[in-house]
Amino acid sequence: MSKGKLYLIPAPLGENAVHTIPPYVIEQMHQLDYFIAERAKTARAFIKTTQPVKPFSDLSFFELNKRTTPEELRTFLKPAEDGNDMGLLSEAGCPGVADPGAKIVQMAHQKGIQVIPFVGPSSILLALMASGMNGQSFCFQGYLSAKKPELAKDLKRLEQLSRKQRQTQIFIETPYRNMSMLEESFKVLSPDTRLCVAADISLESEFILTKRIKEWKKVKLPNLHKRPAIFLIQS
Repeated sequence: MSKGKLYLIPAPLGENAVHTIPPYVIEQMHQLDYFIAERAKTARAFIKTTQPVKPFSDLSFFELNKRTTPEELRTFLKPAEDGNDMGLLSEAGCPGVADPGAKIVQMAHQKGIQVIPFVGPSSILLALMASGMNGQSFCFQGYLSAKKPELAKDLKRLEQLSRKQRQTQIFIETPYRNMSMLEESFKVLSPDTRLCVAADISLESEFILTKRIKEWKKVKLPNLHKRPAIFLIQS
């Protein structure tokens, strides 16, 4: 029996943004019966916005998150091993990129299951594209330290790394701590270091702006509280 394929299906970066998903991706998604997602509720909500042709009662969802046990994880690709195509959905953006879906992709390769990535919105790449910073050499750092003494050290370290490697440093923050991140950045980063803030990418409320730290201090700051945002620096 031939094995099924694992399709990596991007999800919109927010509400009312299904138009950012190419039609051929949605068409393929509508043909699938099995999905792996961080939250089944979110996955169903996204699929519902695409006007699916199959009733939800025909679809099966496997939840991959911090509560998933190793034993459960090993069973998720069983439908594909039995010849069924499957879809891997992210909460937002591209599966496997800053996303727990990377574990499933690794397993698929180990099991000889073909992995097919689809085009869709990536907040990391879209922010880099719009930042005007170095797109030839860059590094995504994920989350920095939550506590201010350690956060200050992280920011200075990334600034020094950017200067030494001539590299764009990209990081994110929990949305309710965005303003604290900005305030700390203004305190510890050098005046000539460039900082890009990209929030609500691809949504109607999108905000993307790059300025030097000394210039940021002169403008009215956007309210980023609880808004998904990406931060980039280049020194």
